[in-house]
Amino acid sequence: MGAAQGAKGGRAGARAVRSGGDAGPAGWLAGAALALAALIAPAGMLRAEEVIVSHGITTFNGDELKLPADFPHLPYVNPEAPKGGEISLAAVQAGFDSMNPFSVKGRAAQGSPMMLESILTGTADEIGASYCFMCITMEYPPDRSWVVFNLREDVKFSDGSALTSEDVIFSYQTLLTKGLSDFRTVLAQQVEGAEALGPHKVKFTFLEGVPTRDLPATVGSLPILSKAHYEANGLDLEESSMVPFLGSGPYVPQPVKSGTSVSYRRNPDYWAQDLPLGIGQNNYDVIRYEYFAEPSSALEAFKGGAYTFREESVAKQWAEQYNFPAVLNGTVKKAALPLGTKANGQSWVFNLRREAWADRRVREAIALMFNFEWSNQVLFYGAYERIDSFWENSWLEAEGPPAPEEAAILKPLVDEGLLPAAILTDPPVSPAVSRAERQLDRGNLRKASALLDEAGWEPGADGIRRNAGGQVLRIEFLEDNPNFERVIAPFVENLRAIGIDASLNLIDSAQYEVRTRNPAYDFDIIGSFTQTGYFSGAELRQYYGSETADISVFNAAGLKSPAVDRLIGVVMAADSMESLTTATHTLDRVLRYEQFRIPMWHKAESWYAYYDMYEHPAELPPYSTGYLSWWWVNPDKAAALKASGALRQ
Repeated sequence: MGAAQGAKGGRAGARAVRSGGDAGPAGWLAGAALALAALIAPAGMLRAEEVIVSHGITTFNGDELKLPADFPHLPYVNPEAPKGGEISLAAVQAGFDSMNPFSVKGRAAQGSPMMLESILTGTADEIGASYCFMCITMEYPPDRSWVVFNLREDVKFSDGSALTSEDVIFSYQTLLTKGLSDFRTVLAQQVEGAEALGPHKVKFTFLEGVPTRDLPATVGSLPILSKAHYEANGLDLEESSMVPFLGSGPYVPQPVKSGTSVSYRRNPDYWAQDLPLGIGQNNYDVIRYEYFAEPSSALEAFKGGAYTFREESVAKQWAEQYNFPAVLNGTVKKAALPLGTKANGQSWVFNLRREAWADRRVREAIALMFNFEWSNQVLFYGAYERIDSFWENSWLEAEGPPAPEEAAILKPLVDEGLLPAAILTDPPVSPAVSRAERQLDRGNLRKASALLDEAGWEPGADGIRRNAGGQVLRIEFLEDNPNFERVIAPFVENLRAIGIDASLNLIDSAQYEVRTRNPAYDFDIIGSFTQTGYFSGAELRQYYGSETADISVFNAAGLKSPAVDRLIGVVMAADSMESLTTATHTLDRVLRYEQFRIPMWHKAESWYAYYDMYEHPAELPPYSTGYLSWWWVNPDKAAALKASGALRQ
């Protein structure tokens, strides 16, 4: 899924679009071409099945791909960008002990999926489009009940071995049975099987009766492993391992000497470097991550030249901490780059697996006590806007009372008692607005107190709220980032003011990972990202489906809502932009009604600080800044920095 131009101005974490691949030779058909396949009908009559053959696919039949088959390079890259140099970044985490990003066991190294690629790829200036990368063309019928990928014969793994259909089939079967449960949630329920039609021809067939709109792109986006390497090294997708997977990507992991630094070196023999999707990308010789246990130590290390590129996410630090000598003398540049993606969904998420948070009124009361307006003014320098919708900063955000088309989808759920009647007439649930003049908003305090009284949590003589069984209403904010302490501490104070025994527990990242993942799910409320796609589909089951509530690393809340499950199906079945937009609006309304999260904030730009040797195209695409992919190092500036002693490398 791509990202879309938004309506309000939001922010999503900058992520480099995977580079490499080939749009095909100039002779490829530009767009969807039709071919006839003769089939024998049961009555013995000859009929023709329409088959689309193309260099890519869009979400909806009939939509045109932005890039023709013979495009020379991506429009937003510099085809003359020099190769060389290094970019180094910080990873704030207590080290790593695994190179397997598909297992819940261990702590995977930053960048550990970097060497893995997929058959199809997207771009950073288009949404709802996937282009042939490892394939020359793809074939599928209008109903998308199957797809065939005609693989390129020149795709090589980084050890020089050829990638074939056998590797694709092996990767699919492995992801179907091992590793993160989220892959199998999608594959097992929608894909009938995969077969090799030749050494470089693979067919996926989809189950009857399931929405197939996104399935060609879904199976085309699976990471491809080397079967020979996997088996020869006794790897297991379920287990933690320091043996990296062998992939076909532009970067190869370097031997790890400790769990405090990891680097990836550009493969000079990368198979796609001179192809249209590879030109102007993958420009660094080395991408390196340095690990730091604390955010403050990471910032201080950057000031001292321990690493070269930093994305800042804390408004206070951006406003106050970037006045050190290297910034003042121009050695380090500051840049606020616009980003047109929808908001990243940053929120506090309740653990609905715990009985205390099963009552929606309790969740609503707690949410009322977060004063965003005061926090933004006092703590954030007015830099943020409040997140509201799950599709914030896009045309998919629900607004106002439901349109008749939305109400028609919602009414059966109301009639079955799954939703209240008010959802048919009221605007979607939005975070309460508080007064910015003081930390504790008295009006919201009264509303929250009334909700807790109604839910059976009454204050005792000591002011602490208890239920009829004498259980204390207690909530622990679990956090591994000390930067959030100054935000959560006032929130905790407000909660204690209405009789909730609230606290903040700062732990290290290793403990945090153990406590927040299955099977433990040992938390009350955590900071998370409530993810969505622009053209959402089966991935919604991973994030919000009942079947993933107790197994997924993405469904942090453990949401089990029959209404949400039904609407996910409606979104998946949408067969036009209009119907998808309507279905997404209804799902947004219901997700917001459930109030299992407390939305945080977002901004319409990315904040970067970097040593002045990096350059980028004058016009960046709207949906990614691409600093790991299509930026490059100016060799003269890099040499001057090293000669000056500004960098510790």
